[in-house]
Amino acid sequence: MNYEIDNLDKQILRLLMQDVTRAYTDIAKELNVSGGTIHVRMKKLTEMGVVKGAQLLVNPSAVGFDICAFIGVFLEKGSEYKETVEKMRDIPEIVELHYTTGAYSMFAKIVCRDTKHLREVLNEKLQSIEGVQRTETLISLEESINRQIKIE
Repeated sequence: MNYEIDNLDKQILRLLMQDVTRAYTDIAKELNVSGGTIHVRMKKLTEMGVVKGAQLLVNPSAVGFDICAFIGVFLEKGSEYKETVEKMRDIPEIVELHYTTGAYSMFAKIVCRDTKHLREVLNEKLQSIEGVQRTETLISLEESINRQIKIE
């Protein structure tokens, strides 16, 4: 696809990143274009992979998940990465997983109800996966920044 992102696309993205529930017709009025234009632009941005979807963000602590932890995962062999990822997909407490350079093979973000739940996830789910050599856990005391990239 030979579509380049222009200033209108960037304006649309900025407005939706502020409030994803905002109606396309409201955005169209603010940007002095038709609602159809916004719809077509968003369809193209989605097809290009610029927009990966929209999601409802739930505050984990408001629904009983009070522990956020980051887990450095050491694999026995790098070749076990794909199989390990597939097994880790079955652990619902893992909300992010990254294949990394540096000390860890993988780095995971998990959310748990409490420290007992965290221990259960580590001992009974994560560390029992074949190929996981060991893990290191960092517990988050506070999330100070959580934001999207800034579209210039």
